[in-house]
Amino acid sequence: MADDLRSLKPVEGAERGPRRRFGVPEELVLAMLPTATVLIVLAFVEMVTRQRLLFASLASSAFLIYLDPQHGTNSVRTLLISQMTAAVLGLGVFLLFGPGYLASGIAMVATIVLMIVLDAVHPPAVSTSLSFALRAGDAGNLALFGLALGVTALLVVLQRSATWMIARFEARRR
Repeated sequence: MADDLRSLKPVEGAERGPRRRFGVPEELVLAMLPTATVLIVLAFVEMVTRQRLLFASLASSAFLIYLDPQHGTNSVRTLLISQMTAAVLGLGVFLLFGPGYLASGIAMVATIVLMIVLDAVHPPAVSTSLSFALRAGDAGNLALFGLALGVTALLVVLQRSATWMIARFEARRR
């Protein structure tokens, strides 16, 4: 068993070690983008629907993007594939089985399997599948979720740009 574990390849990005930390002011600037994104999405959702819990996992996504915007888990591809797959699966099993343990269990397991198979693992998507499976309501929520997800995907681009700019600024100060 130990030999099997040693033969495993490291996860992409794992060889980088701990993430590079900036100073507190720079970290706060980086944290402002995901915070503002989540607040904007929540305000939009509040204006359109009362299904707030469907979007809670996007707050976790936003924080992961802040934590390490360069990590493969936080790429636009991974974010979009995992979250939309989870939402569609959750809604599908909700429509087939209704809300409850069976639907949420199937949605969760199917989401995990598909994220692994598609090489698009983004852990907050598991919560998305549960939210849709437990109480998806109407299919219009899926379109609204897609819009909110698009805003969160834009956050990836903004965070990567901000990280690059801060690193460049710090390099010039030295």
